[in-house]
Order: sequence, then structure tokens, then C-alpha cells
Amino acid sequence: MKTIEVVAAIIRKGDKIFATQRGYGDFKDWWEFPGGKMEQGETPEEALIREIHEELDAEISVDKYLYTVDWDYPKFHLTMHCFMSSLLNDALHLNEHEAAKWLDKQDIHSVNWLPADEVLLPMILQELNSTNADN
Repeated sequence: MKTIEVVAAIIRKGDKIFATQRGYGDFKDWWEFPGGKMEQGETPEEALIREIHEELDAEISVDKYLYTVDWDYPKFHLTMHCFMSSLLNDALHLNEHEAAKWLDKQDIHSVNWLPADEVLLPMILQELNSTNADN
């Protein structure tokens, strides 16, 4: 089975996180954390900054490594390096996704997450509960 290595940004703004809805592919309409494939020679942090700029026209700070998810989808194995991140400005434009939402702790389970992204929810809730909302 082929392996795809990607990065994902859990973009935090105060007590909310940013979620995006896929507009293409086998998992169209499912929700995920934005990011994408790493390119040859990139660190995960470099890939994440590039991907968020490409997908959202946004500049981010990669604040903290959260977790690496390994997940077997039907057609491939996914290795997803996930980082808590924050916006450096408020500009966000959906270049690849069909929708986006800021979700707080009460809303985090209200969307249909991709399975690999859903694995992160308990860790994200712990982050939201354990740190001050100062971003």
C-alpha cells in the first residue's frame, strides 16, 4: 500500500479552531484540518507554511508539534504530522476547500471529520482546555 506523508495545521484563534471542508476527491464534503503533502527536502514546518499559503492565502506561525497520525485509508496509508498553529493576520481565502468554520469546544464534533483528523479531537480539546485563550 502506498504511503502519503502530509502536514496539517490546527489553526487556533482564542478558544476556536479552524476546520475546512474538502471540495474534491473520494472524501468530498468531509471536514479536515488544512495542510497537504510535503515536498522533497522540506521540513514539516516549512511544508505547513507553504501549504497554508497555497490553500488559504494565509500566513501562519507553527507554534507546537501536536501529534503524528498514521491511518490506513482504503487506497493508501496516511502519515500526517499535525501542528498547533496561529494566524499572523486575519486574511483567509478558500482556494481549495468548499467551506470553512471556526469551531469551539462545544461545536468540534458537529462536522463530519475525516477519520485521521478525528483522531486529533481529544488532543485538541485538551489543548483548548489547558491553555489560556490568548491567541
